[in-house]
Amino acid sequence: MKCKSCGEKATVYMRQHHKLALCKEHFLEWLPEQTERFIKKYRMFGRDDNILVAVSGGKDSLSLWDILHRLGYKADGLYIGLGIDEGISYSDESHRLAEKFASERGLKLHVVDIQKTYGHTIPVIAEKTHRGFSRPCSVCGVTKRHEMNRIARDMGYSVLATGHNLDDEAATLFGNTLSWSKDFLPRQSPVLPESDGLARKVKPLCRFYEKEMTAYALLRGIEYIYEECPFSVGSTSIYYKELLNQLESERPGAKLIFYTKFLEAKDAGLFAPPEQIRAELFPCPTCGQPTSAEGQCSFCRMMEKVDERTSG
Repeated sequence: MKCKSCGEKATVYMRQHHKLALCKEHFLEWLPEQTERFIKKYRMFGRDDNILVAVSGGKDSLSLWDILHRLGYKADGLYIGLGIDEGISYSDESHRLAEKFASERGLKLHVVDIQKTYGHTIPVIAEKTHRGFSRPCSVCGVTKRHEMNRIARDMGYSVLATGHNLDDEAATLFGNTLSWSKDFLPRQSPVLPESDGLARKVKPLCRFYEKEMTAYALLRGIEYIYEECPFSVGSTSIYYKELLNQLESERPGAKLIFYTKFLEAKDAGLFAPPEQIRAELFPCPTCGQPTSAEGQCSFCRMMEKVDERTSG
């Protein structure tokens, strides 16, 4: 198979993109070009924005940081150490790879160690709050959202970028559609606008398949952690991804159509205008971050419970 751009032997074949075949050189040009197109299409950010990229040591987040750097955007990284060391030293290895990536490219990486900052690792927090959270993933999500927004706010970043790819977004959309979640469906978007105390959140990779991001990382020589988080085994999101993969194998492009048609339906008025959906926000009396609760935010309530059970 030949590269569509130069006629040389193709390295990557993407049947979901009208059977597009590209050599290494042109694939590594195509993907950043498409990223730039999506950034502009969804009005994610501009050249004057200070961007904070949440990096986990995985292929998607490191590739996103690499792409934004290549495109000339002002982008720093944020790594959150969760203290997850089940079976392998997952957190230590992912931290090492994030530091290595930043050092090799002369990029700035902020590091937050949850245990050093709050006194407990994610597994311990999950254990202490098992009545309120059924899985460590829930605790992890609450913690990462809190810390990403805290660092963005405190360090003066206007945009928070995450490496969610199309497979992630399609699986989330599938799960929310199954339950017709009136709280989450209207909010799913490539861009969540900023509000008082909350940075704008963007997903520049939302229209790229996971396989495309894997190919990019490998062809760019980006070293990343291959292992999935030990706590993700058996998760609902992975199950949804497997179901969607079966559909994709029979109907190439199904995930992309599912996601993009949803976004088009939103733009056409599927839901009420964002200002009618957005909940009123109040400052958390403990950390100051905006919360929909008239009291402590979910993170501060969670940590208060952990401290009570630890001291008790």
